[in-house]
Amino acid sequence: MPLIPKVMSTQHPDNASPAPFADDTGVLRGDGEVEEAVDVFALGCDEQMWDSEGKEADNQVVRKLLTGYPDFFQDDIRLGADVALTLRVPNPRVERDMRKSMVEALQSVSSSWDMAEGFYGDGHVAPIQEVILPLTTSAEELSMVEAYYRKVIVGQEDQAVLGGQSVKDWVGEFYPKSIRVIPLIEDMEHLFYCDLIVEEYLRDRDLPYQRVFLARSDPALNYGMVAAELILKVGLLRLHNLEVKLGLPLYPIIGAGSAPFRGHLGPTNVERSLAEYPSAQTFTVQSAFKYDYDRDTVRDGIAKILAHERTDPVFIDQDRAKEIIDKSTEEYQARVRDLTGVITSVSAHVPRRRERKMHVGLFGYGRSLDGVGGVTLPRAIGFAASLYSIGVPPELLGLACLDESDLEFIRDVYPNMDEDLRVALSFTNERNVRELLGDTYMSVVGQFTDELDRVHEGLTSAIWASVGNEEMATHRFHFVEEAAQLRHFLG
Repeated sequence: MPLIPKVMSTQHPDNASPAPFADDTGVLRGDGEVEEAVDVFALGCDEQMWDSEGKEADNQVVRKLLTGYPDFFQDDIRLGADVALTLRVPNPRVERDMRKSMVEALQSVSSSWDMAEGFYGDGHVAPIQEVILPLTTSAEELSMVEAYYRKVIVGQEDQAVLGGQSVKDWVGEFYPKSIRVIPLIEDMEHLFYCDLIVEEYLRDRDLPYQRVFLARSDPALNYGMVAAELILKVGLLRLHNLEVKLGLPLYPIIGAGSAPFRGHLGPTNVERSLAEYPSAQTFTVQSAFKYDYDRDTVRDGIAKILAHERTDPVFIDQDRAKEIIDKSTEEYQARVRDLTGVITSVSAHVPRRRERKMHVGLFGYGRSLDGVGGVTLPRAIGFAASLYSIGVPPELLGLACLDESDLEFIRDVYPNMDEDLRVALSFTNERNVRELLGDTYMSVVGQFTDELDRVHEGLTSAIWASVGNEEMATHRFHFVEEAAQLRHFLG
């Protein structure tokens, strides 16, 4: 049986506390990420995303894993059979300055096979079998990646080089002969109709199954938390209906972080995500999940996900959902526009946890988002961390426009909404919310929480006092980290 993972460890830098493999500055980079991969496999994760989107990735990772930890991968866990290493590559259509990184990553698939062949001998499976394509908007983008690997990387083996010798004669055959491509769908339009992309891609392909990655962070960044949840529920329902129609297993992957704004999946509340997304096969375990709790708690959380068996998704009225999505998105984006300067100022003091290239969310990709054109924001983690750091939880934005009828519908399809908001809004700074958003939003806070974390509130007051004062901000930089450690996530 093929390995279809349930727990995907990722490299999202949302941890408040530095990873144990980080350098002296708290940044995880290079061989630290190789060590991390071994550690998460030992904790029980059955997949590690190896990410070259927005950051440098070591394309010699398989060699370093097998030569650096031979006993672990020989005796305990076989790479490719028991655990998966899955590449996330840049999307050439969007990330044009990094598009050659996709080529470099795909080239490493075959060299990784050679390394594993020497390590395991005959009969091994490919150590890298799948790649994730972010920001997918069409079946053609997926087909291009698959065809490039099959026709160019593998296809070069029959090219003549010199004197009748082919590439294959010179450096050997290229394996595996094909790879599977996982769409990572991140914007509203294509999440809402993700089944159309998947159905077109599967047409005339004889595949035993297809994995589909649905983002949760970037939809929240662009449309707000409530809209992101509704969009995800629609996408999951449409994938289920397509699965029934085609008679082909479709395995959703949910990209959730620890903050309620980004999906609220931490090791102490795994049941929340299993209940919200019952049809999902795979859940992401991001850095806050792994490094902001003790190891036994992390291990127990991972075990609960591994024990989950997927069932049918939540039913949702798509037309009614779209009405609420449009209304709450308009309100959310208006508030974000008002806060852009503050977010930019605070984000400069959010601690870095991974070595990453400058890479902004969908606001900054030049997409046409009604009412928000030209606004550039940090990525979702930095965005959420900035707002939490001044006591204005991003979950709050966009709620003021919802009436009782809207809330009744949302609670029916999003049963953990009140609990998510209770947790998030406990980190509110009342004075800052009133100053930045007005009394209307303070009344919203009162609807969903009656207990504030006063220690966190004090830290956010100190941070807010330093906004615009660089000398003061430098001395209070540590307050951002301290507040994040109280929350058990950075953003």
